[in-house]
Amino acid sequence: MVQLTQFVLATAAFAGAASAAPRPPVHSNVTVNPWIGKDRYVVQSYGKKLDETIAAFTAKNDTLNAARTRTVQQKVSTFHWVTTRAGVSSINDVIKEARAQRKGAKRVIVGLVLYNLPDRDCSAGESAGELSSDKDGLNLYKTEFIDAYAKAVSSAPDLDFAIVLEPDSLGNAITNQGIPFCATATPGYEEGIAYAIAKLQFPNVHLYIDAAHGGWLGWADNLAPTAKIFAKVVDMAKKINPAAKIRGYATNVSNYNPFNAKVRENYTEWSPSWDESHYATSLSPFLEAEGLPSNFIIDQGRVHLPGARAEWGEWCNVAPSGFGELPGTTTNNTHVDSLVWIKPGGESDGRCGLEGAPAAGAWFDEYVQMLVKNADPPLQPTYLKGQKLRGAKF
Repeated sequence: MVQLTQFVLATAAFAGAASAAPRPPVHSNVTVNPWIGKDRYVVQSYGKKLDETIAAFTAKNDTLNAARTRTVQQKVSTFHWVTTRAGVSSINDVIKEARAQRKGAKRVIVGLVLYNLPDRDCSAGESAGELSSDKDGLNLYKTEFIDAYAKAVSSAPDLDFAIVLEPDSLGNAITNQGIPFCATATPGYEEGIAYAIAKLQFPNVHLYIDAAHGGWLGWADNLAPTAKIFAKVVDMAKKINPAAKIRGYATNVSNYNPFNAKVRENYTEWSPSWDESHYATSLSPFLEAEGLPSNFIIDQGRVHLPGARAEWGEWCNVAPSGFGELPGTTTNNTHVDSLVWIKPGGESDGRCGLEGAPAAGAWFDEYVQMLVKNADPPLQPTYLKGQKLRGAKF
């Protein structure tokens, strides 16, 4: 315990020194939180999938949980994922839907995920994509994916876009260079993300580089290398476009870590980042020392219940889990722009974690039923007109 105390004190001293030291200009495209004062786009394609969940609860005469699912379907903002070149055209549908959801003069912010690097998911393989670096993948990524993506979002200056750049990519540059496939893929990851940053420089676009999660990059030895990799990529982007900037970072995408842990799990004992709020706080001084912004959005679309996993390395269809805190800007951490739901709850992580789990991205309705039942805080119900709840107290 003496060693742990010394480590915590040393980390705190470094953080204080880094925060007090003069900082170079921060690479951020806005100085105010882009989420404040805006309505949030509710993804209709995700809502249609939840029809199955509502029907399943209704068949069991579980009116309450059917109504809670309806709340997610109609009122909770999630992110729309664009994962292939053909999928870029779906942004046009999203734009139409977001405009239809707009109320009066209030702007709408749309959450998008950009996820199609060549050789993506190099360390796990459950979400391998369409592009390969040995088949001209990086060039195709730039010309047929990023350029088209930029054209789509720039066509809607009346909307705001919060774009998460390439989940589970740069984390591999820090911790998985011992895996030959990752070592080979990493230069393409860096070049591809830099190109995306350079090309997505529009006043209505707010870019968040994926920063994995506290259980991956939040360990003390990983914090400085993480900040340096991000600074390297932003500097690469500035060589393409001198105006290149980012807003910040997205954490816990498709993972299960709580924002504020109610119980500190045993496997987090030696980490300063035992939940995602502490991860943002731990990483921020290292980012600022590199001249980077220290703003975060944190995915709480799925949060495991205490004791659900024995180690942080369990990442696939973790159970039991529930929907986490609702999207919003009110947090106890000034580095956090907003809590968000990035991973659509109910889409499988892969054929792993639970028996009978479908392939990555396939709908896993039994899982989403669990997320509804275990939501923390409990979801408010949205009943159909004239519908009454019988025999239940809440």
